Amino acid sequence: MRDLNYNHLRYFWAVAHEGSLTRAAEHMNLSQSALSVQIQKLEHQMGHSLFERAGKKLVLTEAGQIALDYADTVFKAGAELMSTMRGRPLANRQVLRVGALTTLSRNFQLEFLRPLVGRSDVELIVRSGNIRDLLAQLEAHAVDVVLANSAAPRDARSSLRNHLLNEQPVSLVGRPRTGKFRFPEDLRTEPLLLPSLDSDIRVAFDRILELAGIRPTILAEVDDMAMLRLLAREREGVTLVPPIVVRDELEAGILVEHCRIPEVTERFYAIIQKRRFPNQLLVDLLPGSAPIQAAQ
Repeated sequence: MRDLNYNHLRYFWAVAHEGSLTRAAEHMNLSQSALSVQIQKLEHQMGHSLFERAGKKLVLTEAGQIALDYADTVFKAGAELMSTMRGRPLANRQVLRVGALTTLSRNFQLEFLRPLVGRSDVELIVRSGNIRDLLAQLEAHAVDVVLANSAAPRDARSSLRNHLLNEQPVSLVGRPRTGKFRFPEDLRTEPLLLPSLDSDIRVAFDRILELAGIRPTILAEVDDMAMLRLLAREREGVTLVPPIVVRDELEAGILVEHCRIPEVTERFYAIIQKRRFPNQLLVDLLPGSAPIQAAQ
C-alpha cells in the first residue's frame, strides 16, 4: 500500500467538517470537481467509501467517521507540534462519545465511566436524550455507546448489541421513621413517589400492588431519576428507586431503605453497534466486547 497522501486527507477533513463539497471548495479555493476527485483518490487508496448521500447532504460512513477521527488526530498533532515549538505544549487525547438516556441514574453513569474519568489522555463527550434519538445517533456513528435501562430491540438484520452491565434491586426509600415498614400493607395509606409509566420497574411494581388489591396515593410520577432523587429528599412518603440512585443520601442517613421489592430489578445496558473499527476505549470498558468487530 502506498503512503498516505496527506493532501488528500486534508481535503477529506475539510469536507467532513463542512458537511458540504460546495462550502469546503469555497474555503479551499478549489472547484467542486477537483475536490471530489481528490476524495475519490483517498477512498480508492483506503478501499472504503468515506461519504454517502442523504438527500442533499453528505454523511460520513462508518469508515469515514474512523478516518475523520484519525484525521482530527493528525492535524491536531500538527497544531500541537507548532504549540510545543512555541513553548505551549498540548496533550494528545482519545475521544469516547457516550449517549445516555435522560432518565438514567447519574450514579450509574459515573460508575461506568469512572475508569476514564480524570485521564489526561481521554476526552469524554456525554450526550443525553431519549432512546430513539440515541440509537439513531449510534447507527449514524455519532456516539460509540448508548447507556440505557432497557435493551435495544433486535432482529436478524440488526447490528446492535446489548451488553448487560448490572442488575440492581429496587427499593422503597424515604426519610427515617419509627416502626417497621410493612410491605405492601402500609402502601394503603403511605403516599408514593414513583417513576413514570414508561419505566419497566414501574410496570412491575404496579402489577404487585394490583395483585395485592392496593390502590396507592401517588404524590408524583417522574421520568427523571435525578428529579425523583430530589423529591425523595424533600417530600413525605416513600419513593420507588434502585438504591444506587440515592446512594449518597442512604450513606448520609438522609434517606433509609424501608424494604426491597421482591422480584423487581432494574437492568443497565451498554448498547453498541457491530463495527469494523471499534473504539479501543470502549473495548477497554467492556471486557469481552472485541467480538463487536466484524470480520475483515
